[in-house]
Amino acid sequence: MPPGGRLGPGYLTDEEKQNKPKVTKKLISRIFSYLKPYKLQLVFVLGAILCSSVLTLLPSVLTGKIIDEGLIAQNMKALIFYIVLSFGVTLLANLIGILESYLNTWIAQHITFDMRNSMYSHLQKMSMRFFTSNNQGDIITRMTSDISGVQQIITSTLTSIISNTVTLTVALVLMFSENWKLALVGIAVVPLFVIPTRSAGKRRWSITKDSQACSDEINGILNETLSVSGQLLVKQFGMEKREYDNYKSINKKMIGLNIKESMAGRWFRMALGTFTNIGPMLIYLVGGIIMMRFDKTITVGQISVLVALLGKMYMPVNQLLNIQVDWIRSMAMFTRIFDYYDMKPEIENAENAICPDSAVGEVEFRNVRFYYEPDREILHDVSFTLTKGKCIAIVGPSGSGKSTLINLIPRLYDVIDGSVLFDGKDVRSLDLGFLRDNIGIVSQETYLFNGTIRDNLLYAKPDATEEELIEACKRANIYDFIENQDTGLDTVVGNRGLKLSGGEKQRISIARILLKDPALMIFDEATSALDSISEQKIQDAIEPLIATRSSILIAHRLSTILNADEILVIKDGEIAEHGTHQELVGAGGVYTQLYETQFSKAADTTPPNLGYSEGESI
Repeated sequence: MPPGGRLGPGYLTDEEKQNKPKVTKKLISRIFSYLKPYKLQLVFVLGAILCSSVLTLLPSVLTGKIIDEGLIAQNMKALIFYIVLSFGVTLLANLIGILESYLNTWIAQHITFDMRNSMYSHLQKMSMRFFTSNNQGDIITRMTSDISGVQQIITSTLTSIISNTVTLTVALVLMFSENWKLALVGIAVVPLFVIPTRSAGKRRWSITKDSQACSDEINGILNETLSVSGQLLVKQFGMEKREYDNYKSINKKMIGLNIKESMAGRWFRMALGTFTNIGPMLIYLVGGIIMMRFDKTITVGQISVLVALLGKMYMPVNQLLNIQVDWIRSMAMFTRIFDYYDMKPEIENAENAICPDSAVGEVEFRNVRFYYEPDREILHDVSFTLTKGKCIAIVGPSGSGKSTLINLIPRLYDVIDGSVLFDGKDVRSLDLGFLRDNIGIVSQETYLFNGTIRDNLLYAKPDATEEELIEACKRANIYDFIENQDTGLDTVVGNRGLKLSGGEKQRISIARILLKDPALMIFDEATSALDSISEQKIQDAIEPLIATRSSILIAHRLSTILNADEILVIKDGEIAEHGTHQELVGAGGVYTQLYETQFSKAADTTPPNLGYSEGESI
């Protein structure tokens, strides 16, 4: 390996070449703005780099003194003095280098700390459209790998440019001050040093690309086959051996590429070592000829100094050759990060957002239009009113816009036209915190964090007492289950709640909403994927809630909506019908069609109180 520990200049991928960021004054200024809070520390870093770079070269100069004034002159006092001085300078350079490394790392860590916090805060403000439109892996990559790369930029790229430029400049000045003729001889061998560097770099880059592709393939196999869902599929179809053979084949290919990559480095180091020795040999040869035949004033010490300084030049030359690629990648990384920073949150608090003291949970839709894409309107001219303490059920075919409708109330999205009012005020004028604190949603796909039941419940109310937790669980019909667990509320639910059944997760989610105690409760097909027994338990938990506060039910099953004060039938983004079950079932419209299609078998056995059989869908 060359002194810099790298295999020569890096190489850009075709994609990187095509997408080179445009480096502007504004971009550079924005990057350096992150350094402003740490400008004092940065001054110390720059000073340490300058001192360390200069002091590192002094022992090479002192080598000439040791040889000429100590060894050749046979002056023991001078010999000891210059040796001790050389040792002291080396020690001081290393100590300053440690200080520079610490300060450099400290600055880099604090800048990445600031950027992560800023990015996370920014992402929290983004609307649901952002998260549904962007790849989750890309979001996480920018939050982790890209911002982590900033640390490498600060600790490596920027300081490398400064330190290597200083070292190379000082080395050249010292060489020419010693003897300009021999300095030119030394510089002449630098191209010989660059040739193997670039040749090996291309070869190593080609192998590295293949190796990375192979690594990606291996990671893909591991992600697919070792996940919970992947392993389930493998075992169901008995494909363990096939997946093993596939993994073994790719793994073998990876081993071959690793060997090639390692050997490419070996041949490079051999070539580099050969060319590295040519420079000193030429200086010794030319210096010897000049000293013996033309200029007796040239000393052995001077020749030795030039040889030593030439050796010090190799690392800066090698690393500066890599700077262009590192710089482009660094700019690209900052550009990717800034792309996210520059995305304006779609949902923001109004400048003078209203924050009432309390809420009653009344909702009104006035001529609401909404679409995700302009060419496909989801809701068209939707109007209805939910008064305090009442319950509205919303039914309709899949894709008719039911879930979209309720997402507009807590401003997960904003209307395109019309308005949504909460307690008589446009939701866009209300404080987002107030609005969302007063709306509780139980969705079809319940999300639980990978922690305990207690952790998931406290997410709604971090300061809830044990008594409040137990009371909420009892009202949600889940406490009997929790009480039968060995660790009670401290039972671990697993990733996304996989250790629990669908009904248990839903009831925990209802308990969580009860702790939140919102003015408006929304149940988005909360029982659609459950068996009849689980549905009944959840139904028993829901019914007392909708009797005491404003609520909206998106109904997938008829048994869910029988107690609603009004039923809205959504079709093609419009309210096609509205009324009670008794009014709608015989009206001959959309509701009648849904009823006859999905409940014809249950209709004959329907008891007088309309308690239709559980498990039927609408």
